[in-house]
Amino acid sequence: MSKILTETQRLIIREFNLDDAQAVYHFNAPEEVNRFTGDAGICSSIEDAENIIRDIWLAEYKKYSYGRWAVVLKETSEVIGFCGFKNDSRINAVDIGYRFHPVHWGRGYATESNQACIEYAKQHLDLDQVFGDAVAENLSSINVLLKLGMSYISQYQEDGFTVNRYEIFLKSKI
Repeated sequence: MSKILTETQRLIIREFNLDDAQAVYHFNAPEEVNRFTGDAGICSSIEDAENIIRDIWLAEYKKYSYGRWAVVLKETSEVIGFCGFKNDSRINAVDIGYRFHPVHWGRGYATESNQACIEYAKQHLDLDQVFGDAVAENLSSINVLLKLGMSYISQYQEDGFTVNRYEIFLKSKI
């Protein structure tokens, strides 16, 4: 049984486990899912999904007490994507992210799940500041970051993309 972190009206946010490999493969498989992530081809089999769960997410839970968490639709108990945090060594900071299968896009799950993550972090994690990056042409992702209360801080170039960086402070700056 995976640790449940929080819930919303429609979603359960919990830790991943190896039984989720099929779901992880499923929501990563469509080409459009990774169009702006830089992760294209990284999860092209069930074995890749198992490796991501074991070597990245489970390891991050142990090391940091957070990571990318499974988003489970309460109505069906289906894992439809991920939300949550990662300690990003590229920026030496914590990043918030989300990924869902396209059949679940446009339903507010990214905003709903990550708002729950932010509230969870405020109460249970020692995080002061969280960043979110979105490719400038990915207006849907930018909209999610803004709905989370994040503020635009900068823009940079990476892998041929112009990327906007946003931030939110979880603890008040005194």
